Amino acid sequence: MNKSAILAATMFGALAAFGGVSVLSVAPAAAQSATVKAPAGVYKLDATHAALLWSVKHFNISNYTGRFSKIDATLTIDPANIEAASIEVTIDPRSVQTSYPADYKAFHAKSNYANWDEDVSRNPNFLNSDNFPAITFKSTKVEKTGDKTAKVTGDLTFLGVTKPVTLETTLNGELEKHPFLGVPALGFAAEGHFKRSDFGQKFAGPLGDDVTIRFDGEFLQQVKPAAQ
Repeated sequence: MNKSAILAATMFGALAAFGGVSVLSVAPAAAQSATVKAPAGVYKLDATHAALLWSVKHFNISNYTGRFSKIDATLTIDPANIEAASIEVTIDPRSVQTSYPADYKAFHAKSNYANWDEDVSRNPNFLNSDNFPAITFKSTKVEKTGDKTAKVTGDLTFLGVTKPVTLETTLNGELEKHPFLGVPALGFAAEGHFKRSDFGQKFAGPLGDDVTIRFDGEFLQQVKPAAQ
């Protein structure tokens, strides 16, 4: 299995089919009128309101889906120039969660791993997190496609291999002032696709080659403390 991600400019998003850390950066481009009203600045992902999911075909009859629970992302955005936005995302592949309900040891008696999540995380056939503890995504281009949508293209590094990945992103909403935290907030969704084989993952078995990543998350503006 393979994920990466990204999450990218609107997420990041991150990530990546199976992965560790994800980083997104957006290169400057021609400015267009934007509909985002939030103030320009740096926004951090609110990890308590974020989800990064990956899915891959299983025997070509279903989409086997998991998620990562440890994500960190920093978004820099100026509503006056959306296409010059940038975001950095980090995903820990050791935080993979598959919600495996069966008796792992009964079906994997010879495994050296304690459970299926550890298997997916550490197994060289899958995320190989012992050797590749992070996946990174560095965006190289943001193309505004609508009032609240954009394509974010960037370099995804997974299992030591770097390839371009494009994320379709959507601005879900924004708050001028978060009712509990008192700072501006933005919410994004992103979806992207890539092939596991492009990143050197050769194990096939019941798994398909195409990986889909989906991200939803909220970003909170980082406000510097007032000078004393």
